[in-house]
Amino acid sequence: MTGTLVLAGTPIGDPSDAPPRLAAELGAADIVAAEDTRRLRRLTQALGAEPKGRVVSYFEGNEAARTPELADALENGARVVLVTDAGMPSVSDPGYRLVAAAVERGVRVTAVPGPSAVLTALALSGLPVDRFCFEGFPPRKQGERLTRLREVADERRTLVWFESPHRLEATLSAMAEVFGAERPAAVCRELTKTYEEVKRGPLGELAAWAAGDVRGEITVVVRGAEPPEPGALDAAELARRVAVREEAGERRKEAIAEVAKEAGVPKREVFDAVVAAKNTRS
Repeated sequence: MTGTLVLAGTPIGDPSDAPPRLAAELGAADIVAAEDTRRLRRLTQALGAEPKGRVVSYFEGNEAARTPELADALENGARVVLVTDAGMPSVSDPGYRLVAAAVERGVRVTAVPGPSAVLTALALSGLPVDRFCFEGFPPRKQGERLTRLREVADERRTLVWFESPHRLEATLSAMAEVFGAERPAAVCRELTKTYEEVKRGPLGELAAWAAGDVRGEITVVVRGAEPPEPGALDAAELARRVAVREEAGERRKEAIAEVAKEAGVPKREVFDAVVAAKNTRS
C-alpha cells in the first residue's frame, strides 16, 4: 500500500486561524516536510501539537534534491505532511514537484484547507471577484517586469500578485505605466496580523504612497482591463496586442482571431494592421 501526501494549509498571520485538522495531521504524520523547521516549531507550540514523526526541511534550495527521497517514502506507505511558512503549499511555495512526483507514482494526495493570502486579499480589495487570475511574484528585473505586465495589460479578470516591500514602489510604478495610472487597485499588507492594512486607490496614487516606508508581506490586487468599445482601437494598438500574444507563445492566426474578438472588429482588419506594422518596421 502506498502512503498519503497531505498538503496542509497554515495560517498567514494569526495562529488561531489554523484549520482544526492541522494539529492532528502534524501529530499523526510519519514525516513532516517544512519550508522552515523553526517556523514549524513556533506553530506547533502555538497549536499545542507535537509531531511524533521525523521533521525534515523542504524549501526552494533543497526541493529538487529532497523530492525523490520523500516520494520513495510515500511509495513505501508513509504519511507525509507538507507545510510551508504561510498559506497553501505549492502556491508560490515549495510543493509542486512533490505533488507531481506523488501523482506520477500513484500516491494519494489530499489537503487540509487553510487560509489563503490570495483569496483574503481578493475579498478585501473591493474589486470584482467573479473572475480573477493569480500571477505570483512579478519578475525582479525592470525589463522582464514590464514585459510580463504588458502580457496581461488587456486581461479583463482581476489580477492578484505577491510582492516584497522593497520592490513594491517599482512594481506599482510599472503597473501604472503599463495599465494606466487610473486603474483601480488595492495593496493588502500584513493580512490577519496586528498591523493589517488595505490601501485602495488608483495605481498612480498607490505608487506614490509606496515610496514611503512600507513593510510586511504584500499582496497586490488590480482591477482587470475594461473591454474596448467596438472600433475604438487603432491599427497600431491592434498590431501591438497581436505581438504580445505571439510573444507569449500563441500562433499568429489564433492571436489575430482573439484580438479581433476583443476589439469587436473583423479579423481582416487586425490582419491588415499586423501587416502594416511589419512593413513599417522593415
